[in-house]
Amino acid sequence: MKHLAALNKYFWKYRWLFLLGIIFIILSNYFRILSPQVTKYVLNTVEHSLKKEKTVASNTIVNYDPIVKKLFIQNLAASSLKNKIFVCGIILLGLALISGFFMFLMRQTIIVMSRHIEYDQKNEIFDHYQKLDTNFYKTHSTGDLMSRISEDVSRVRMYSGPAIMYIINLAATIGFSVFYMLKENRELTLYVLSPLPILAFAIYYVNTIINRKSDRIQSLLSDLTTNAQESYSGIRVIKSFVQEKAMLGFFEKSSEDYRRNAISLAKTEAIYFPSISLLIGLSTLITILIGGFYVINGQISIGVIGEFVMYILLLSFPVSAIGWTASMVQRAATSQRRINEFLHTRSTIQNSKNTQQIILKGNIEFKNVDFTYPHTGIHAIKNFNLKINCGQKIAIVGKTGSGKSTIAQLLLRMYDPQHGDIFYDDTSIKKIDFQSLRSQVSYVPQDVFLFSDTVENNISFAVKNASEEIIKEAAANAVIQNEIGQFPQKYKTIIGERGVTLSGGQKQRISIARALIKQHEIVIFDDCLSAVDAKTESQIINNLHNYLKNKTAIIITHRIFSLFNFDNIILLKDGAIAEQGTHSDLLSKNGYYAEMYAHQQKREKKLAGEI
Repeated sequence: MKHLAALNKYFWKYRWLFLLGIIFIILSNYFRILSPQVTKYVLNTVEHSLKKEKTVASNTIVNYDPIVKKLFIQNLAASSLKNKIFVCGIILLGLALISGFFMFLMRQTIIVMSRHIEYDQKNEIFDHYQKLDTNFYKTHSTGDLMSRISEDVSRVRMYSGPAIMYIINLAATIGFSVFYMLKENRELTLYVLSPLPILAFAIYYVNTIINRKSDRIQSLLSDLTTNAQESYSGIRVIKSFVQEKAMLGFFEKSSEDYRRNAISLAKTEAIYFPSISLLIGLSTLITILIGGFYVINGQISIGVIGEFVMYILLLSFPVSAIGWTASMVQRAATSQRRINEFLHTRSTIQNSKNTQQIILKGNIEFKNVDFTYPHTGIHAIKNFNLKINCGQKIAIVGKTGSGKSTIAQLLLRMYDPQHGDIFYDDTSIKKIDFQSLRSQVSYVPQDVFLFSDTVENNISFAVKNASEEIIKEAAANAVIQNEIGQFPQKYKTIIGERGVTLSGGQKQRISIARALIKQHEIVIFDDCLSAVDAKTESQIINNLHNYLKNKTAIIITHRIFSLFNFDNIILLKDGAIAEQGTHSDLLSKNGYYAEMYAHQQKREKKLAGEI
């Protein structure tokens, strides 16, 4: 239950809805609890009529609610038996309508409040997800994240809405019923309510089992969601390797584990309702049996038995809902604990107290930077030193795993180095507001990600209200405009999830256009031309000559661009700088760079000959 304390801020935010809901619950139960007293009056009236008594004994009138006594009984004193019964029937109908009206208002406040809380909580979780660092997403599955923001939040809503409503309703119903029962006859009340302690013990015992099983089920549901999400995302790979049957087997195994545990939980919960029905039936039997002896002895009237039976019937649903409500609360507590785990997770990338929002000019310097990936222990960058002046064009080349992409991640402050520091315009990267930093850098990632949206919205993703002219200019610079013109709806074409309708080269060029539309002083291209043919690559490089004028550009690649005049080329090997210099300088050294270039030229000539 302590985990659910995190919801108190929402209850305070919507306190007026909550307070009104409580008032409506109390009013609904109050008018509903008057019906047994009216029924008692009718039965007593009929009993006295059969006994030929003209008036109701004064001692039986004392125990009525003031409203029933003053508005109904006293006004009906002189009426005939038929009129009394008729009027009481109208009164019972009116009480039911009034109680139903307040019950409607009760749901319109409490349930609506829970929907507001669900909305706010999902937004809070999503906002927090976006603040978490890259390492978090490398150690947590997407399916698990989706499960917590959907399934877990839905279970918590069942607590903040229905469970809270039923708990208050139960308290109000029991409070009114027990009050009037004790007021009527203490001994009979104690007999009637004697099964309740047994019920309370049963609920406590079963709830401990439910809590444990709910935790297990939520974990299995997260695994099931992850399995399904990965299968949907990789459906083309699954079909290509004809692994549908194998993947179905994996899913069936996860689904079977979830089914088995869910059925086990359902069986446990099934104990509640038969046991509660038994105890309620026992209470009814006690009322009739002992109440009958009291009537024979003249201690109570027949109307009291009818009143008590109606009280028990009124208590039947709230009491029977104890098990269901307790289950909802336990499940919500389990889900909220899972949500709190993420909400209490803090990003390792944080702005310090004295962060600055500076305008970047383009000067960059690495000083003794050393970095190891925390989730794998891979030593990616070793004692890296590099100074880049404003407007310079730098190429970082090397084989796969040499640490090239890590340089880009460090420049965007997706990670912080364990040793050394990075400076922008002589200011430590840790003293620059990281959102301000990222907003001033145009970046094309190695792993292209496009949203399931239109082409134009993908290109203008980082620019608000981008004009059609700017979008087309960026597309032209990325040499994708002709192909966009052939799409069914051109720039309005929906490209599907992750750009599934496009080729690898088209996705890369739209990603390049998305970076080129941002007119910033620093541009980072992370191996973004790997899926582009030689001719298109040449066109893009020619376009970049004009675009990158007076901009600081860092082009990370595993290939050597001999057509681009770089100010400095950094050759990385095992996370350290092996060679650096201009293209001609590195070729003259006849070292590792010259060997790479010769091998690349040989491969390109071979491909040209085959064509």
